[in-house]
Amino acid sequence: MPQQIILINLEKPREKKLEEDVRWFCNSFGLSSGRDTENIATQIVLDLLDQLSTKEEKISSDGIAENLDVNLSRVNHHIRNLINSGLIYRQKRALYLRGGSLKAAVREMKKDSERIFQELEIIAEEIDERMGLKNR
Repeated sequence: MPQQIILINLEKPREKKLEEDVRWFCNSFGLSSGRDTENIATQIVLDLLDQLSTKEEKISSDGIAENLDVNLSRVNHHIRNLINSGLIYRQKRALYLRGGSLKAAVREMKKDSERIFQELEIIAEEIDERMGLKNR
């Protein structure tokens, strides 16, 4: 499955507030679009973190939808985006934060992006050679 990592350089929140920090985190990865006026992606990540911190054994999109009192199809839309970004993964019907923490997930996503850039660089070099372009 293709992975899409979006990075947006946004100013960090001035005050340390959990919800604002998570919103900034989601916005920095392009997980909250302009149409997400209710910040569902942020709410999902907060709920996921809350469930992980209370040692919930199985986290599901059904459970998140119930906790947030949000339609399951809306939750699943955002879950797909979170999965496609590489932040979380699904195993059977359970959802997991990649690496078990946000920091570990970001590190794994960084490795993913480095692999993507390495592949791009190799192909770019081949194209340059075929076109007779030289690197400085």
